[in-house]
Amino acid sequence: MASMSSAQVPARGASHYAKGTAANMIRSMAVILAITLGIFFLAGRSNTGPTEDLDVAGTAQHHAVQAGQHFAYPEDLPDGWTATSVRYERSGEVMTWNAGYTTPNEEYVSVQQAVDPGDEWVGTRTGDGERVGTLTSNDGRDWIRRDREGEVRRSLVHAPEAKGELTTVVTGTGSWEQLEGFADHLVEADPKGGSAG
Repeated sequence: MASMSSAQVPARGASHYAKGTAANMIRSMAVILAITLGIFFLAGRSNTGPTEDLDVAGTAQHHAVQAGQHFAYPEDLPDGWTATSVRYERSGEVMTWNAGYTTPNEEYVSVQQAVDPGDEWVGTRTGDGERVGTLTSNDGRDWIRRDREGEVRRSLVHAPEAKGELTTVVTGTGSWEQLEGFADHLVEADPKGGSAG
């Protein structure tokens, strides 16, 4: 009687690349390095310069002319104040002007403005802070003080009663004195294209 033997499958040798030679490792590293460098050079990088290069007055003037509004920005702030952001962009349904600064003690203060933005916009800008008083600035504007309980966020709000005018919010983590001083240094850009100030 003949016995059946199981067919044996010949063992395959290890792949040439699996042998792990130094040359194969160098080739693999070269490919990885080339891909990494390609991604690095092709990826978009931020084109914003250092914060001291921000031209807040020029940007305010540019957008004032475009929008036909007297956007405010601080002029002649004391030493130690640094511009950190400046933009005019849509926030929900409202076009918003914003110029932000750090204070000498590294707190943050910004001016934000929009035409007839409504209570929701003001609430968002002030962190829905509670009304805690009023203030009249050196230029005669009346401001409402708002403070967010449980969070360091203070705001001054100037909301004219007439339609078509800019509502202005000065807000941030700075002290009341810093916010008030910032508000007193605000000047308006000329929407007709004249010099700002």
